[in-house]
Amino acid sequence: MRVVLLLALITVSEATIGVFVKLTGDAIPIQTLNFYALSFGAAFLAMAIPRATGRPLRFPRGNVKDTVIIGALIAAQISVFNYAMTLVPIANAVVFWSIAPFFVFIFSALFLGEPAKKNYVLIFGLALVGIVLAKPLAGGDWYGNLVALSTGAIYAGMVTYMRHEGREETGNDIFWSMATGAILLSPALVLAGSGEVGKFVAYPALGLSLPVMLWAVCLGVVSTGFAYFGISLVLKQITANIYSLVDIIVSPIVAATLGYLVFGEVPAQGMIFGGGLLLLSGFWLTREMSRGKETAAAHPCQCGRIKAVSG
Repeated sequence: MRVVLLLALITVSEATIGVFVKLTGDAIPIQTLNFYALSFGAAFLAMAIPRATGRPLRFPRGNVKDTVIIGALIAAQISVFNYAMTLVPIANAVVFWSIAPFFVFIFSALFLGEPAKKNYVLIFGLALVGIVLAKPLAGGDWYGNLVALSTGAIYAGMVTYMRHEGREETGNDIFWSMATGAILLSPALVLAGSGEVGKFVAYPALGLSLPVMLWAVCLGVVSTGFAYFGISLVLKQITANIYSLVDIIVSPIVAATLGYLVFGEVPAQGMIFGGGLLLLSGFWLTREMSRGKETAAAHPCQCGRIKAVSG
């Protein structure tokens, strides 16, 4: 029951990314907002991980290179995804991000030598049909849709790299990777500016004014830090298939629903049918590729080095 509740909380936290990004509006440049998100996320992990594990954070001395590379990929993936949120409706961004499993399939075949089975190719064909129905190049959202698609490629590159290095969740490396990502994004404070961090925005529906910085904190703590921390916990207790169902299907649906409820965003009919087919085929492919690979990396939180124990 606790796992189910945690999965539900993770689903909601991931789905709030677009809401918090859009609520900041133009008050904080997106480059700086991404820096704030990773900074607050890393701060949350610095407090949560020791309390959950009962052990202090230890610097990964023997794993610095991989920690930095994964941190850079996390920074790139989060930055591009959040940028896509500023360009298109939330539904578009989350649906086109879900192309990630198909990039994992391609990258795994190219760089890990994993064979492309016939059913993989069939599922990939269904995904292509979904993309065609969703019409990513139609209308004024074509650029944002392409940005969202590229997010899926970056995420897949990160997962493929972790699988290549033999990753599974064993420690607290995710904090160091996220902190590295924040450091890499810190030049945004100079290049783009700190933003109007003290600005208050009136929300008539709530009958009050709230500071814009509140949404930056929520993006970092709720959507980023808590989501990564929660996933690192549930992946110890559930199969990759169950996690994939939540990550690839449930979270995008919840995110699109929040986009409708908060901002009145209504997806086009093609996006609904094509996106639905893309989400289902993405889950199907992930389930097929995870057979017999229960410890294979599926998320950035699985970035600790496997330690072989000799008897």
